[in-house]
Amino acid sequence: MKKKQLKRTFRILFIIASISSLWFVPWILVKAWILPLPDTIQEQVEEAITHGVDGMIVYVDEAGKPPKFYTAGWHDRENKIPAKPDALFKIGSITKLYVAVAATKLIKAKRLSLDKTLADYFPELIGRIENANEITLRMMLQHRSGIPNFTNFPNYWVNPPETRQEKLEYALDLPASFKPDKGYEYSNTNYMLISDLIDKVVGYSHQQYIKEEILIPLNLNNTFGSLHDVNIDDVMSGYYVGIENDIKTDYSGLMIATAQDVGMFLRALNDGTVFNEGEQEIYSYVYEHGGLLPGYQCLAEYHNEIDTVVVQFMNTTNFDGYNWNLSQIVINRIVKIIKCKKRE
Repeated sequence: MKKKQLKRTFRILFIIASISSLWFVPWILVKAWILPLPDTIQEQVEEAITHGVDGMIVYVDEAGKPPKFYTAGWHDRENKIPAKPDALFKIGSITKLYVAVAATKLIKAKRLSLDKTLADYFPELIGRIENANEITLRMMLQHRSGIPNFTNFPNYWVNPPETRQEKLEYALDLPASFKPDKGYEYSNTNYMLISDLIDKVVGYSHQQYIKEEILIPLNLNNTFGSLHDVNIDDVMSGYYVGIENDIKTDYSGLMIATAQDVGMFLRALNDGTVFNEGEQEIYSYVYEHGGLLPGYQCLAEYHNEIDTVVVQFMNTTNFDGYNWNLSQIVINRIVKIIKCKKRE
Protein backbone atom coordinates (compact mmCIF):
# COMPACT_ATOMS: atom_id res chain seq x y z
CA MET A 1 0.00 0.00 0.00
CA LYS A 2 1.37 3.41 -0.95
CA LYS A 3 2.23 5.77 1.89
CA LYS A 4 -0.47 8.35 1.03
CA GLN A 5 -3.11 5.61 0.86
CA LEU A 6 -1.95 4.24 4.23
CA LYS A 7 -2.21 7.66 5.87
CA ARG A 8 -5.70 8.21 4.41
CA THR A 9 -6.84 4.80 5.63
CA PHE A 10 -5.49 5.52 9.12
CA ARG A 11 -7.46 8.77 9.28
CA ILE A 12 -10.68 7.01 8.29
CA LEU A 13 -10.08 4.22 10.80
CA PHE A 14 -9.43 6.75 13.55
CA ILE A 15 -12.81 8.41 12.96
CA ILE A 16 -14.65 5.07 12.78
CA ALA A 17 -12.91 3.79 15.91
CA SER A 18 -13.77 6.94 17.85
CA ILE A 19 -17.47 6.43 17.10
CA SER A 20 -17.70 2.67 17.48
CA SER A 21 -15.26 1.74 20.23
CA LEU A 22 -17.60 2.47 23.11
CA TRP A 23 -20.15 0.02 21.73
CA PHE A 24 -18.04 -2.88 20.52
CA VAL A 25 -14.64 -3.02 22.18
CA PRO A 26 -15.56 -3.83 25.80
CA TRP A 27 -17.39 -7.03 24.87
CA ILE A 28 -14.30 -8.51 23.21
CA LEU A 29 -12.32 -7.85 26.37
CA VAL A 30 -15.06 -9.15 28.65
CA LYS A 31 -15.26 -12.34 26.62
CA ALA A 32 -11.46 -12.83 26.75
CA TRP A 33 -11.52 -12.26 30.49
CA ILE A 34 -14.48 -14.42 31.54
CA LEU A 35 -13.87 -17.50 29.40
CA PRO A 36 -12.86 -20.54 31.48
CA LEU A 37 -9.11 -20.77 31.88
CA PRO A 38 -7.69 -23.38 29.46
CA ASP A 39 -5.60 -26.26 30.75
CA THR A 40 -2.57 -25.43 28.63
CA ILE A 41 -0.71 -22.38 27.35
CA GLN A 42 -1.08 -23.63 23.77
CA GLU A 43 -4.86 -23.65 24.16
CA GLN A 44 -4.74 -20.10 25.52
CA VAL A 45 -2.62 -18.92 22.59
CA GLU A 46 -5.02 -20.51 20.10
CA GLU A 47 -7.96 -18.95 21.93
CA ALA A 48 -6.35 -15.50 21.66
CA ILE A 49 -6.35 -15.83 17.88
CA THR A 50 -10.15 -16.12 17.94
CA HIS A 51 -10.31 -12.64 19.51
CA GLY A 52 -8.95 -11.03 16.34
CA VAL A 53 -5.18 -11.53 16.58
CA ASP A 54 -3.54 -12.59 13.31
CA GLY A 55 -0.48 -14.25 14.81
CA MET A 56 1.09 -14.87 18.18
CA ILE A 57 4.32 -16.15 19.75
CA VAL A 58 4.85 -16.92 23.43
CA TYR A 59 8.15 -17.82 25.08
CA VAL A 60 8.20 -19.21 28.62
CA ASP A 61 11.37 -19.69 30.68
CA GLU A 62 10.70 -21.39 34.00
CA ALA A 63 13.84 -21.64 36.12
CA GLY A 64 15.30 -25.12 36.03
CA LYS A 65 13.39 -26.14 32.90
CA PRO A 66 14.16 -25.86 29.19
CA PRO A 67 12.39 -22.85 27.64
CA LYS A 68 9.15 -23.53 25.77
CA PHE A 69 7.57 -21.89 22.73
CA TYR A 70 3.92 -21.57 21.74
CA THR A 71 2.57 -20.19 18.46
CA ALA A 72 -0.74 -19.73 16.66
CA GLY A 73 -2.03 -17.86 13.64
CA TRP A 74 0.06 -16.40 10.86
CA HIS A 75 3.64 -15.30 10.38
CA ASP A 76 2.50 -14.05 6.97
CA ARG A 77 -1.27 -13.99 6.43
CA GLU A 78 -1.22 -13.39 2.67
CA ASN A 79 1.15 -16.28 1.96
CA LYS A 80 -0.43 -18.56 4.59
CA ILE A 81 2.84 -19.05 6.47
CA PRO A 82 2.12 -20.18 10.06
CA ALA A 83 3.57 -18.29 13.02
CA LYS A 84 7.19 -19.26 13.70
CA PRO A 85 8.68 -19.46 17.20
CA ASP A 86 12.00 -18.06 15.96
CA ALA A 87 10.54 -15.15 13.97
CA LEU A 88 12.01 -11.70 14.37
CA PHE A 89 9.64 -9.06 15.77
CA LYS A 90 9.63 -5.30 16.26
CA ILE A 91 9.93 -5.01 20.04
CA GLY A 92 9.09 -1.31 20.27
CA SER A 93 9.60 0.21 23.71
CA ILE A 94 11.14 -2.93 25.18
CA THR A 95 14.18 -1.29 23.56
CA LYS A 96 14.19 1.13 26.51
CA LEU A 97 15.46 -1.64 28.80
CA TYR A 98 18.55 -2.11 26.62
CA VAL A 99 19.13 1.66 26.48
CA ALA A 100 18.81 1.92 30.27
CA VAL A 101 21.37 -0.86 30.77
CA ALA A 102 23.73 0.78 28.25
CA ALA A 103 23.44 4.10 30.08
CA THR A 104 24.12 2.32 33.37
CA LYS A 105 27.37 0.91 32.02
CA LEU A 106 28.50 4.37 30.94
CA ILE A 107 27.55 5.83 34.32
CA LYS A 108 29.61 3.17 36.12
CA ALA A 109 32.51 3.99 33.80
CA LYS A 110 32.05 7.68 34.78
CA ARG A 111 31.40 8.66 31.19
CA LEU A 112 27.89 9.77 32.18
CA SER A 113 26.44 11.04 35.45
CA LEU A 114 22.97 10.47 36.85
CA ASP A 115 23.04 13.95 38.36
CA LYS A 116 24.16 15.98 35.36
CA THR A 117 21.41 17.89 33.60
CA LEU A 118 19.93 17.96 30.15
CA ALA A 119 21.47 21.42 29.80
CA ASP A 120 24.90 19.98 30.61
CA TYR A 121 24.62 17.36 27.90
CA PHE A 122 22.57 19.27 25.30
CA PRO A 123 23.12 23.02 25.82
CA GLU A 124 21.36 23.67 22.51
CA LEU A 125 18.10 22.57 24.17
CA ILE A 126 18.19 25.34 26.78
CA GLY A 127 15.11 27.43 26.10
CA ARG A 128 13.64 24.71 23.85
CA ILE A 129 12.85 22.22 26.64
CA GLU A 130 11.47 23.78 29.80
CA ASN A 131 13.58 23.22 32.94
CA ALA A 132 16.50 21.83 30.91
CA ASN A 133 18.91 23.08 33.59
CA GLU A 134 17.06 21.12 36.31
CA ILE A 135 16.25 17.85 34.51
CA THR A 136 18.83 15.20 35.37
CA LEU A 137 19.73 12.00 33.53
CA ARG A 138 18.25 10.08 36.48
CA MET A 139 14.89 11.82 35.99
CA MET A 140 14.92 11.05 32.28
CA LEU A 141 15.66 7.37 32.91
CA GLN A 142 12.75 7.21 35.36
CA HIS A 143 10.27 9.28 33.27
CA ARG A 144 10.26 11.96 35.95
CA SER A 145 11.60 14.77 33.76
CA GLY A 146 8.33 16.39 32.67
CA ILE A 147 9.55 16.48 29.06
CA PRO A 148 6.51 16.12 26.75
CA ASN A 149 6.13 12.82 24.92
CA PHE A 150 6.57 13.34 21.17
CA THR A 151 4.18 10.49 20.31
CA ASN A 152 1.39 12.44 22.04
CA PHE A 153 1.50 14.92 19.17
CA PRO A 154 -1.97 14.93 17.50
CA ASN A 155 -2.31 12.21 14.86
CA TYR A 156 1.36 11.26 15.33
CA TRP A 157 0.92 7.77 13.86
CA VAL A 158 -1.11 9.02 10.90
CA ASN A 159 1.88 10.95 9.58
CA PRO A 160 4.91 10.01 11.70
CA PRO A 161 8.11 12.01 11.29
CA GLU A 162 10.92 10.30 9.43
CA THR A 163 13.97 11.60 11.33
CA ARG A 164 14.94 11.83 14.98
CA GLN A 165 15.17 15.63 14.73
CA GLU A 166 11.62 15.80 13.36
CA LYS A 167 10.45 13.65 16.29
CA LEU A 168 12.23 15.91 18.75
CA GLU A 169 10.57 18.97 17.22
CA TYR A 170 7.22 17.57 18.42
CA ALA A 171 8.44 17.90 22.03
CA LEU A 172 10.18 21.27 21.81
CA ASP A 173 8.87 24.68 22.88
CA LEU A 174 6.03 23.12 24.87
CA PRO A 175 5.13 23.59 28.54
CA ALA A 176 6.57 20.91 30.80
CA SER A 177 4.11 18.24 31.90
CA PHE A 178 5.24 18.90 35.48
CA LYS A 179 8.22 20.29 37.35
CA PRO A 180 11.30 18.04 37.33
CA ASP A 181 11.00 15.09 39.73
CA LYS A 182 7.52 16.20 40.84
CA GLY A 183 5.52 13.68 38.82
CA TYR A 184 5.64 10.76 36.42
CA GLU A 185 4.73 10.62 32.76
CA TYR A 186 5.90 7.99 30.30
CA SER A 187 7.73 9.90 27.57
CA ASN A 188 9.44 8.45 24.53
CA THR A 189 11.31 11.75 24.28
CA ASN A 190 13.30 10.86 27.39
CA TYR A 191 14.72 7.70 25.88
CA MET A 192 15.33 9.16 22.44
CA LEU A 193 17.45 11.83 24.11
CA ILE A 194 19.27 9.22 26.21
CA SER A 195 20.00 7.22 23.04
CA ASP A 196 21.33 10.39 21.40
CA LEU A 197 23.43 11.05 24.48
CA ILE A 198 25.00 7.58 24.27
CA ASP A 199 25.80 8.25 20.60
CA LYS A 200 27.44 11.51 21.62
CA VAL A 201 29.51 10.05 24.46
CA VAL A 202 30.80 6.91 22.76
CA GLY A 203 31.25 8.55 19.37
CA TYR A 204 29.23 6.00 17.42
CA SER A 205 25.76 4.44 17.31
CA HIS A 206 24.19 3.48 20.63
CA GLN A 207 22.95 0.33 18.87
CA GLN A 208 26.55 -0.67 18.19
CA TYR A 209 27.40 0.02 21.83
CA ILE A 210 24.45 -2.12 22.95
CA LYS A 211 25.66 -4.89 20.65
CA GLU A 212 29.20 -4.75 22.05
CA GLU A 213 28.31 -4.40 25.72
CA ILE A 214 25.06 -6.38 26.02
CA LEU A 215 24.18 -8.56 23.04
CA ILE A 216 27.54 -10.19 22.37
CA PRO A 217 28.33 -10.98 26.04
CA LEU A 218 24.88 -12.59 26.46
CA ASN A 219 25.07 -14.43 23.11
CA LEU A 220 21.95 -12.67 21.88
CA ASN A 221 22.60 -13.38 18.23
CA ASN A 222 19.04 -12.71 17.10
CA THR A 223 18.67 -9.13 18.28
CA PHE A 224 19.22 -6.25 15.87
CA GLY A 225 19.08 -2.48 15.80
CA SER A 226 17.06 -2.01 12.63
CA LEU A 227 15.03 -3.65 9.89
CA HIS A 228 17.97 -2.85 7.63
CA ASP A 229 20.09 -5.40 9.55
CA VAL A 230 17.87 -8.42 8.90
CA ASN A 231 16.28 -10.52 6.18
CA ILE A 232 12.82 -9.01 5.94
CA ASP A 233 11.25 -12.45 5.36
CA ASP A 234 12.41 -13.45 8.87
CA VAL A 235 10.34 -10.64 10.40
CA MET A 236 6.81 -11.53 11.46
CA SER A 237 4.23 -9.62 9.46
CA GLY A 238 2.39 -6.76 11.17
CA TYR A 239 -1.30 -6.00 10.73
CA TYR A 240 -3.58 -3.11 11.56
CA VAL A 241 -7.30 -3.75 11.92
CA GLY A 242 -9.02 -2.40 8.81
CA ILE A 243 -5.88 -2.48 6.65
CA GLU A 244 -5.43 -5.57 4.50
CA ASN A 245 -1.76 -5.12 3.71
CA ASP A 246 1.20 -6.27 5.77
CA ILE A 247 2.78 -3.11 7.27
CA LYS A 248 6.04 -4.58 8.57
CA THR A 249 8.18 -2.31 6.38
CA ASP A 250 6.38 0.80 7.66
CA TYR A 251 7.14 2.49 10.99
CA SER A 252 10.64 1.12 11.24
CA GLY A 253 12.77 2.00 14.23
CA LEU A 254 13.82 0.60 17.57
CA MET A 255 15.00 -2.97 17.93
CA ILE A 256 14.15 -6.28 16.28
CA ALA A 257 14.49 -9.59 18.15
CA THR A 258 13.18 -13.10 18.62
CA ALA A 259 11.04 -13.92 21.64
CA GLN A 260 13.82 -16.14 22.98
CA ASP A 261 16.42 -13.37 22.77
CA VAL A 262 14.10 -10.96 24.59
CA GLY A 263 13.47 -13.64 27.22
CA MET A 264 17.18 -14.33 27.68
CA PHE A 265 17.86 -10.61 28.06
CA LEU A 266 15.03 -10.21 30.58
CA ARG A 267 16.34 -13.16 32.60
CA ALA A 268 19.82 -11.61 32.63
CA LEU A 269 18.40 -8.23 33.64
CA ASN A 270 16.49 -9.71 36.56
CA ASP A 271 19.18 -12.08 37.82
CA GLY A 272 21.84 -9.41 37.38
CA THR A 273 24.09 -11.21 34.90
CA VAL A 274 23.70 -8.42 32.33
CA PHE A 275 25.61 -6.17 34.73
CA ASN A 276 29.27 -5.96 35.59
CA GLU A 277 30.36 -5.34 39.17
CA GLY A 278 28.78 -2.25 40.66
CA GLU A 279 26.38 -1.59 37.79
CA GLN A 280 23.17 -3.09 39.15
CA GLU A 281 23.25 -0.70 42.11
CA ILE A 282 23.24 2.18 39.63
CA TYR A 283 20.51 0.85 37.34
CA SER A 284 17.58 3.28 37.56
CA TYR A 285 14.79 1.81 35.45
CA VAL A 286 12.24 -1.02 35.55
CA TYR A 287 12.86 -4.77 35.12
CA GLU A 288 10.11 -5.61 32.61
CA HIS A 289 8.44 -3.72 29.78
CA GLY A 290 5.97 -3.67 26.92
CA GLY A 291 6.25 -2.46 23.37
CA LEU A 292 3.67 -1.06 20.94
CA LEU A 293 4.03 -0.02 17.30
CA PRO A 294 1.45 -0.16 14.50
CA GLY A 295 1.11 -3.86 13.72
CA TYR A 296 3.18 -5.01 16.70
CA GLN A 297 2.63 -5.33 20.42
CA CYS A 298 4.68 -7.26 22.92
CA LEU A 299 5.08 -7.82 26.63
CA ALA A 300 8.14 -9.09 28.48
CA GLU A 301 7.52 -9.98 32.12
CA TYR A 302 9.45 -11.57 34.97
CA HIS A 303 7.46 -13.16 37.79
CA ASN A 304 9.67 -13.48 40.83
CA GLU A 305 7.29 -15.66 42.84
CA ILE A 306 7.54 -18.43 40.23
CA ASP A 307 10.96 -17.41 38.86
CA THR A 308 9.57 -17.33 35.33
CA VAL A 309 10.05 -15.11 32.29
CA VAL A 310 7.14 -14.77 29.85
CA VAL A 311 7.49 -13.00 26.50
CA GLN A 312 4.40 -12.49 24.36
CA PHE A 313 4.31 -11.21 20.77
CA MET A 314 1.06 -10.29 18.97
CA ASN A 315 1.17 -8.96 15.41
CA THR A 316 -2.16 -7.09 15.31
CA THR A 317 -3.03 -3.60 16.61
CA ASN A 318 -5.79 -1.04 16.14
CA PHE A 319 -6.63 2.62 16.79
CA ASP A 320 -8.98 2.18 19.72
CA GLY A 321 -6.40 0.19 21.64
CA TYR A 322 -8.50 -2.78 22.74
CA ASN A 323 -5.86 -5.17 21.36
CA TRP A 324 -3.36 -3.77 23.87
CA ASN A 325 -5.79 -4.49 26.70
CA LEU A 326 -6.40 -7.90 25.16
CA SER A 327 -2.69 -8.67 25.20
CA GLN A 328 -2.54 -7.90 28.92
CA ILE A 329 -5.54 -10.13 29.62
CA VAL A 330 -3.99 -12.98 27.64
CA ILE A 331 -0.56 -12.82 29.29
CA ASN A 332 -2.21 -12.68 32.72
CA ARG A 333 -4.11 -15.86 31.87
CA ILE A 334 -0.91 -17.52 30.67
CA VAL A 335 0.77 -16.70 33.98
CA LYS A 336 -2.24 -18.13 35.84
CA ILE A 337 -1.92 -21.37 33.85
CA ILE A 338 1.77 -21.61 34.79
CA LYS A 339 0.96 -21.04 38.45
CA CYS A 340 -1.79 -23.65 38.36
CA LYS A 341 0.61 -26.20 36.86
CA LYS A 342 3.15 -25.48 39.59
CA ARG A 343 0.54 -26.17 42.27
CA GLU A 344 -0.41 -29.55 40.80
